[in-house]
Amino acid sequence: MSSELADVLVATALIGALALVHRPLGDYMAAVYSSRKHLQVEKWIYRSVGANPDAEMRWPAYLRGVLVFSAVCVLFLYLLQRVQDKLPLSLGFKAISPDQAFNTAASFVSNTNWQSYSGEVAMSHVTQTMGLAVQNFVSAAVGIAVAVALVRGFARSRTGELGNFWADLVRGTIRILIPISVIAAVILIAAGAIQNFAGIHHITTLSGDKQAISPGAVASQEAIKDLGTNGGGFFNANSSHPFENPNGFTNWLEIFLLLVIPFSLPRTFGKMVGSVKQGYAIVAAMGIIWFLAVVAVTWLEYAHPGTASHLAGGAMEGKEQRFGEGNSSLFAVSTTMTSTGSVDSFHDSFSGLSGGVLLLGMMLGEIAPGGVGSGLYGMLIMAVIAVFIAGLMVGRTPEYLGKKIGTREIKLAACYILVTPALVLIGTALAMALGKGQSSMTNAGAHGFSEVLYAYTSASNNNGSAFAGFAANTEYHNSMLGLCMLLGRFLPMVFVLALAGSLAGQQPIPATAGTLRTEKPLFTGLLVGAILVITGLTFFPALALGPLAEGLA
Repeated sequence: MSSELADVLVATALIGALALVHRPLGDYMAAVYSSRKHLQVEKWIYRSVGANPDAEMRWPAYLRGVLVFSAVCVLFLYLLQRVQDKLPLSLGFKAISPDQAFNTAASFVSNTNWQSYSGEVAMSHVTQTMGLAVQNFVSAAVGIAVAVALVRGFARSRTGELGNFWADLVRGTIRILIPISVIAAVILIAAGAIQNFAGIHHITTLSGDKQAISPGAVASQEAIKDLGTNGGGFFNANSSHPFENPNGFTNWLEIFLLLVIPFSLPRTFGKMVGSVKQGYAIVAAMGIIWFLAVVAVTWLEYAHPGTASHLAGGAMEGKEQRFGEGNSSLFAVSTTMTSTGSVDSFHDSFSGLSGGVLLLGMMLGEIAPGGVGSGLYGMLIMAVIAVFIAGLMVGRTPEYLGKKIGTREIKLAACYILVTPALVLIGTALAMALGKGQSSMTNAGAHGFSEVLYAYTSASNNNGSAFAGFAANTEYHNSMLGLCMLLGRFLPMVFVLALAGSLAGQQPIPATAGTLRTEKPLFTGLLVGAILVITGLTFFPALALGPLAEGLA
């Protein structure tokens, strides 16, 4: 069987599996967030934190819950890293430095999971399990909770209440993320991933060198790492390490876990607003962009010019040799379009143009299909923008799902889409102007600039992957990237929740003959076009200086 045919079969099986679970998982998540009943374990959690899960919250109260909880998590994770050398199961590792501890705490709480350290030689078992793995669950649950609050804003009328943050947080963790992660972890263990709390093993390599190997609770962390679109690997090599990703099946499973919740949440949206066709329109837009990116990156990598590339059947330098060019490209596109830092190959080794596609995937706002929760609310914001553009074209007041898109709503949506471009472009410009970017670049010229641009794009969009040639572990980059992660995660949530509150307080507008049918393919096409045009206008100059210049050289 040719490698190209095998790649097509793997991608087809992936799409089929996602289509198969789209409806049941989407319906289940809608039922979870619509239920009025609480499980006994959930009641214990509510009592322990003093929360009333039945008390409805308006958007300012919901936002305070998000920010307070996240701030406590940042502080806890920072302190845990600073004292890990004094805790059990420290493996002899020293405490993490202040700037790197801040960067890591900001990274995992913001669902970015950017890593300026090598986990196997830096983080103890306690830090990995009680700190990083816990944040993989709760940061993902926070993202879903904010998305559900926005969905309630569309579904409810004449009220400012958006649900209860603490109930949404706990339910997302207990009823969705933990059960699926347990199943995925068991499958990964059965397929060869490791899971233990053993000490460091000292071995002799085939060449006679000594090497220290740090085992740990890898499979359990790997499951939620991908399911929660987190991305922080137990090992520095991430999903290219055989302890995390042993074979072709686990590679496919990890890609599936990356995509399964983001591609199912539009079904949840459709069920909660009372029209599953609206959910189909959203997931279609996500799927079109994701599919086009997969085709583009795979083709560009197979067609990469050069004698060595042609003899190898593609640009294989830096790729996962076990899985081939197609699987590496499929993983790379899926991880950059789902706000996940998980990688099974070095993105720094992709060709200039295909690396540009990966950058563009993050610059879109990671909405195709995006991170858990963040992808859905990002896409709904873009839907509001698309409806507004359509209204301008025909001279009609824009409406979406029976809600008027007025001055307040469009201002909030505009502020949302301006946050991450500002962080990316300002952060990159400062790094280059101050010389901090050049000093961290492994490569010179356009590719070196792409390394810096990729780093700030990844941090500001809460992705976490990197061009491996970029040396990020400096006081400047740890601090600046940590700040970009926090602002890129929580500032957009302010505008999302404010928009949700504004929509929930409106009186529904009945549909008329002039109402834009947002469940039709025409709107899906308009939505995809608006996303590409807005992003292209915003980031084209920066892309032209980096990946486009390199690819066309």
